[in-house]
Amino acid sequence: MDSIYEKSEKTAIAIHNNLKLILQENIALTENINYSSFSELVDSIQQANAIFLIASGRSGFSMRSVAMRLMHLGLKVFFVGDTTTPAIKAGDLLWAASGSGTTGTIVKAAEKAKQVGASVIAVSTNASSALAKIADIHILIPAAEKQDHDSARSKQYAGSLFEQALLLLGDAVFIELWKIDGTPAEELWKRHANME
Repeated sequence: MDSIYEKSEKTAIAIHNNLKLILQENIALTENINYSSFSELVDSIQQANAIFLIASGRSGFSMRSVAMRLMHLGLKVFFVGDTTTPAIKAGDLLWAASGSGTTGTIVKAAEKAKQVGASVIAVSTNASSALAKIADIHILIPAAEKQDHDSARSKQYAGSLFEQALLLLGDAVFIELWKIDGTPAEELWKRHANME
């Protein structure tokens, strides 16, 4: 039987290796993304009257983080489902994310956005999904979907790689928008929540 020290060492090594796996998968994924639509995403964000973000589950947490960064830039941004989110209108942008591209509430939100004349940018792992077909622009993230259990695309559980990619890509888009905007970090910080 392992001593407490040996068990602690094995766990430390295992966690280190798990983290390396996660980072390696994200690095590999970055080389398999087609970035050609990101210019349109950046332009759409800049031109929108208001930006609405939607995603469910863990993807939703990633997209909430993206919404926060867009707020730091001084943009009018809302996360769909929050009680203070207003109606979407023509001239607005819906940035929707769903690994499968079939999540019912997200597809319905995209349909509603299109009905009122808003633009829709979708991020998913499936270019032929209902969400991708509705979107004006579809960004394909070639990560595993939740039901991909064969580990061909990821050794992580369920949609973890997709959810991580959403956060990282959101930060990459934010950095580009920030460069274009040019506002110093000290000014952005003034918009950071002060009632935490």
